[in-house]
Amino acid sequence: MTNIAILGSGRVGGALAAAFAAAGHAVTLGSRDVAAASAAWDGKPVAVAEPAAAIASAQVVVNATPGDSSVVRLGALRDALAGKILVDVANATEHGPDGMPGGLVYPGSSLAEHLQEALPDTRVVKTLNTMVFTVMVDPNSLKSTPTAFLSGDDADAKATVRELLGDLGWPADQVEDLGGVATARAPEAIMLIVPSIFRNHGMIPFALTVAR
Repeated sequence: MTNIAILGSGRVGGALAAAFAAAGHAVTLGSRDVAAASAAWDGKPVAVAEPAAAIASAQVVVNATPGDSSVVRLGALRDALAGKILVDVANATEHGPDGMPGGLVYPGSSLAEHLQEALPDTRVVKTLNTMVFTVMVDPNSLKSTPTAFLSGDDADAKATVRELLGDLGWPADQVEDLGGVATARAPEAIMLIVPSIFRNHGMIPFALTVAR
């Protein structure tokens, strides 16, 4: 059992919190509005706390906050995040006029790299950002086999995250280790195709995959 803190109580954070709790992990949902997050929760029991308190007892922290503000939000928690593994599932995009994701906030770089720079004592691992949130916790829900990518500088941290992905239902052969944290630039850029996919097919679950 791993103590996991999920930062962000939206659809992504909620789905991951419920799935990790169902897999037997101790989960704390970190929210700036504890009362509202507690009242809205209707899944398997999890703890709800302010972000710093949620992080305190966690070994692994998941960043499910809005990617365009993640660096500021998590940078304020730098001391609390020291020594932790940070699983970054967010995408940093501008807000398009139609409500769809616009351009990348960090063109030529990545959110994961900026988080690693802002949190030098934290081991950042990028994963699960190339899919709709429902696929994160149910990879077998698609007709085609999806791929979960890993990017990060620390091999041990990536090994831990790979095990946690297994608990979400991801087989080992569907997890692709791309290399260091700088390799997160490629999977983060997939967000540029999302508006076209949604316009063509509606808000359907989908994921990027490597066909072999």
